[in-house]
Amino acid sequence: MTRAVRQHADADILDRAAALFARRGFAKTSVQEIADAVGLSKTGLLHHFPSKDALHTAVTVQADGLAEQVLSVALRAPEGPERDRATVEVLVDIAFAHPGLVTLLLSPAAEEPAPQCTSTAGDAALRAFGIVPGELPADPTRVVRVLGALGALAVLSLTATEHGTTTTWRPLVVATCLDALGQGRPGAQPTRSPQMEA
Repeated sequence: MTRAVRQHADADILDRAAALFARRGFAKTSVQEIADAVGLSKTGLLHHFPSKDALHTAVTVQADGLAEQVLSVALRAPEGPERDRATVEVLVDIAFAHPGLVTLLLSPAAEEPAPQCTSTAGDAALRAFGIVPGELPADPTRVVRVLGALGALAVLSLTATEHGTTTTWRPLVVATCLDALGQGRPGAQPTRSPQMEA
């Protein structure tokens, strides 16, 4: 197995494992269920990762690496619209590539051992947008906009992945997140429904 093929297989295993940990919890997810999800025998899966704990650790390491990637991209751009766009674009690409991890980050029912990556990745996303995790500023507008953009990104990326529309939806997801951040397209008019006109 070439290194690139092995890395792709490992990434797929980690993403499927993350999705199962999110749905069933770590304790209730078996190695056999993860193997079935990726089309491997249990022995084949254990050739990639020697135990469920090793899988759990690898999911956390992957999430931490992706969080660092987001921060690295964000901090290269000056604060303001340019940084918001760069951050949204990298987050959308990561969310499309790792839907299982997005599901895990959104999961409220993570059992022990709780994945540390959920707080690390969430904190990194906030810091990338200039928000200090755990602090509420006097004017909550930016925090609410950032949380709205992150929520929209998560829901839209999972829906696009589920329906196989990531390519066509990508610019729409980016635009929606930028709109939530108050960085909408110049000249864009708010959408009005017929009921609003009445």
